Amino acid sequence: MTAPISVPAKASAGQAPGKIRTLFGAGIGNTLEWYDWSVYAIFAPFFAKQFFVGGNATSALLSTLAVFAVGFLMRPLGGFFFGWLADRRGRRFSLTTSMVTMAVGSLIIGIAPTHDAIGVGAAVILLLARLLQGLAHGGEIAASYTYVAEIAPGERRGLWSTSLYISVTAGIVLASLIGAAGSSLFGEQALRDWAWRLPFLLGGVLGLVGLYLRRTLEETEAYTEGARTRSTRELLRALARNKKSLARILGLTAGVTVVYYIWAVGISGFAISSKGVDATGGLWATVAANVFFMITLPLWGKLSDRFGRKPVFITYGVVFLALSFPLMSLINDSALRLGVLMGVALFFLGAFVGIMPAYFAELFPTEVRASGVGVPYSVMVAIFGGTAPYVLTWLHTHQLDWVFSCYLVALVAIGLITTFLTPETKGRPLT
Repeated sequence: MTAPISVPAKASAGQAPGKIRTLFGAGIGNTLEWYDWSVYAIFAPFFAKQFFVGGNATSALLSTLAVFAVGFLMRPLGGFFFGWLADRRGRRFSLTTSMVTMAVGSLIIGIAPTHDAIGVGAAVILLLARLLQGLAHGGEIAASYTYVAEIAPGERRGLWSTSLYISVTAGIVLASLIGAAGSSLFGEQALRDWAWRLPFLLGGVLGLVGLYLRRTLEETEAYTEGARTRSTRELLRALARNKKSLARILGLTAGVTVVYYIWAVGISGFAISSKGVDATGGLWATVAANVFFMITLPLWGKLSDRFGRKPVFITYGVVFLALSFPLMSLINDSALRLGVLMGVALFFLGAFVGIMPAYFAELFPTEVRASGVGVPYSVMVAIFGGTAPYVLTWLHTHQLDWVFSCYLVALVAIGLITTFLTPETKGRPLT
């Protein structure tokens, strides 16, 4: 792999205030984009029957979650396309373009006609909007992980990388807050009838805010001063030179993407539709657990900057090998219990996702960093993360919840083994 060069000392000192402002601008845009993505999973139980007419609410929900999963199929393409843009045209350009694409998808869902109005065409429109969002979201990962890692001081890269998932979680919390507030103000029936549209329409409007913030971001020094790819052929050749790092990200990501899309995004919908948790209580539990998650994320970043990336990743893997079965089996119709279980799961999940942008970025040289991170990560999310809520709900309908826990443990084990086989990157400079 190409040997990186160090970040100039002035980037850690004299330019710190400007970089913090830049980090804040990147985080706000990231929050808005993840809000648009997450609101679908949170509100799926409410609008499912608006687009799919089946024998019961569960079958309609399964169809809606299938569309959620299909949206992930576009993420590898988005990771490649927007990663290529980020490596060729710059991190800022890619971030801005993906933000606009995501907002357009959200707006389409917000104004989409229902099955009662146009029949099967409603589901087609929903599917196309999710494919558009999937494309954008794959690009978001490629560019934002790279951007945050490159603007961070080398000795604090782990801590700074936690800001990415703080902003990601802020988007999830915002979506959950709107859901909880909507349920409290309008009632669950209104959410199912019409109020589910409001968060999607809001996401489209907020996209304008994100567009402004990301257009004012500064480009990273690593990109402006380093090597860059200028054609698709050069990009493919650079990826081939870093095939070991690509394989490592595949192994590391398979399990954590399932953990994340269950416990941070999809578990409230599952608990509401399948376990009988009160909708308002379940949404407020999601808000509380994710706020706790945000607060504790910097702890893992500081630990990784002091002790290394690998020990923190290993902590996550060992804990989820031990707790995956108990956490899933303890979910019942109590919103309070759901909140506690989510809090525990998200705390230890933070050991992985909090420092993931730093660890992944440190495995690649600048010329291929965005694509190298975005493509394999998006492939694993498409295969395992996007399908996780559907698989869990389907297995539950067949009284096979334990199979899902076995599936999760196996994937986490693969990630743990890969961690042991991946070199430590703490202190590695970026070029």
